[in-house]
Amino acid sequence: MPPDRSVVSKRGRGWNRGGSLRRGRGGGRGRGRGRSREVAKSAHSVRKKIFPRPDGGPGPSSSVDEQERLQQLHRLALGADKPEVERCLEELVFGDDAVDEEDLLLGRLRGPRVSEPHRGSIHEDSSDSEVENEARNDIPSKKKPAWVDTEDEDEEEIDMTHRFRKNMIKNAGEKKLPKDKLQRRLKEEFQHAMGGTPAWAEMSGKKMHSEDESDEDEDDLLKRTGNFISTSASLPRGILQMKSCLNANAERPSSAKISSVQFHPSAQVIMVAGLDNAVSLFQVDGETNPKIQSIYLEQFPVYRARFSANGEEVLATSNLSKILYVYDMMGGNVIPVHQVRGLKEKFVRNFEVSPDGSFLLLNGSSGYFHLLSMKTKELIGSVKINGKASASAFSSDSTKIYASSVDGEVYIWDVNTRKCLNKFTDEGCLRGLSIAVSRNGQYVACGSSSGVVNIYNQDTCLRETNPKPIKAIMNLVTGVTSMAFNPTTEILAIASNEVNEASRLVHLPSCTVFLNYPMNRIKQIFLAQTLDFSPRSGYFALGNNKGKALLYRLHHYSDF
Repeated sequence: MPPDRSVVSKRGRGWNRGGSLRRGRGGGRGRGRGRSREVAKSAHSVRKKIFPRPDGGPGPSSSVDEQERLQQLHRLALGADKPEVERCLEELVFGDDAVDEEDLLLGRLRGPRVSEPHRGSIHEDSSDSEVENEARNDIPSKKKPAWVDTEDEDEEEIDMTHRFRKNMIKNAGEKKLPKDKLQRRLKEEFQHAMGGTPAWAEMSGKKMHSEDESDEDEDDLLKRTGNFISTSASLPRGILQMKSCLNANAERPSSAKISSVQFHPSAQVIMVAGLDNAVSLFQVDGETNPKIQSIYLEQFPVYRARFSANGEEVLATSNLSKILYVYDMMGGNVIPVHQVRGLKEKFVRNFEVSPDGSFLLLNGSSGYFHLLSMKTKELIGSVKINGKASASAFSSDSTKIYASSVDGEVYIWDVNTRKCLNKFTDEGCLRGLSIAVSRNGQYVACGSSSGVVNIYNQDTCLRETNPKPIKAIMNLVTGVTSMAFNPTTEILAIASNEVNEASRLVHLPSCTVFLNYPMNRIKQIFLAQTLDFSPRSGYFALGNNKGKALLYRLHHYSDF
C-alpha cells in the first residue's frame, strides 16, 4: 500500500546556504520558477515530436511511443495549467521526485473521496429519483412573508363626492368615509329600499349536510321537473316584471271614455263603466276575459262606479244627476235612490265606500262631506272644510276620513265623533286634486295640480301641522287626477288625464319609479282616467279616454 503523502516528516529537511531546499526535500521559490520553465520546454519538445512540421520533420516511430508521449503531454498540460503558487506548494510538501504525476492525474479525475457508509446502514436505492429523495427528507418550515405592505394595514377611505355616492352623504363634512362605514351605509340603504332584510340575506343556523345527503338531494332534484326558482317576498325596485294582456273589455268594445274600473273584492271579476251609460262585468283570465253581464242605465252616463265591501252590490253615479243607482248582484235588480233624506245637493258625483262596508261618503259642494249608512242609504252626518272639496279617502280601519281641498289643505276627521283631528298643508301644493291612503296604514299620498305627489307618513300627519313628506314624486308635469295603492303597499299608481301617457308606477318604500312602465313607446295609454289593482296585486287595470280598459299582469304576484 503506497504511503500517505498527506503527512510530511520534518526530518531530513534543511536549507542550503543559497536559500533553496536540498534536493529530495523540496525546492524554494527560485527552484519553482526553474521547474516551470523546464515543464514548458519539455511540453514544446513533445509537441514538436507528436505534430511533425509540414516540411517532413521527425514524428513518432511506433504506436507505443506515441501513446506514452500523449500521456506525458496530458500530464504536462495539466501541470502547466496550475497556478504557480500551487505548484510551489506541492514541491515543498511532496518533493520533485516523490510526486507521481500519474497518480495526481488519476486522483483529480476521480474527484473528492466520499466516506464509506457505516456497516449495517441501509443503502438507498439508486433507482430512486432525486425528487423522491428530496421529498423524503424535506421538512416543511413556516415561511415568512417576503414583505409587508403598509397600505394594507391603513384604513382605506372612499371619496363620497362621486356622482354615484352623493345621495348617501348625510352632512357636508362627509367628503370621505372609511370602507367599513360605507358598507354599513349601503346595507342600511338596501334594507330601507327592500323594507327590511330579505329572507335570503338572513344568516340562519342551517345544519351542514354530509356528502351522502347532498348526493341524495341532487338525485331527487334531477328526478323532478318544474320551476325551482321562487321569487323574493318583497318587490324589487327598478324593473317591474309585467306583461300587457288583452283589454279587460275586449268582448264589449266602446268608444266612450272609461270613467271607472275596479276589481271585485273576492271574485276574479272586473267592472268597467263609462260614459256610454253601461256598467259591465268581465271575468279576468288575461287571455279572453269573457263578459259576464252588462247593465244599461238609460240617460245615465256613469261618472263613478264602485263595488260594496262585500262585493254584493254595485253603486253608480252620474255627472248630471243626483240619483244613486244600486245594482243588487245577488238578486239581479237595479234600485235607484232618487233622494237621500236630509241631503241638499243638486248633483251626486264623487263618493267613497269604507273598507269595512259600513259607510258611504259623498263629496258635496261648498266644502261639505256627507256620511251615509251603507245599509240603509240614509244620512248620518256631515262635515265641512274651508274652501272647495276636491278628494277624500277612508283610512284602512274606516275610523278616519282624509279630505283634501283645492287650497292644498288636508283635513283628518274622526268618523264616529265627526271631529277634526288635525289639519295640515300639503307642502308646495297650490291646488289639491287627489288623495290616497295605503291599506297598511303607513302612507298618505297627496296629488297636486303641478304634477307633484307628496308621500307622507300617516302618524306624522296626525301629529304635526306642517309634516315633511318622505319623498316628493315629480315624474308628472300635469295635474295628478288618479292615485291608488296596491293591497301590499309596494306600488303607488299615479296618473293624469291632461296629457297622453301620463301614468307612472312608484315603488315603495324606495319611492322610485319603475323604469319599464309605460311599457311601449307607441301610445297605448292615452289619457288615463281611472286605475285599480286586483285584491292580491296580480293584475293592474287602467281606463282611458278611448274606451279601453287596459289590463296588465304583474308576475311578481302569483295570485289574482
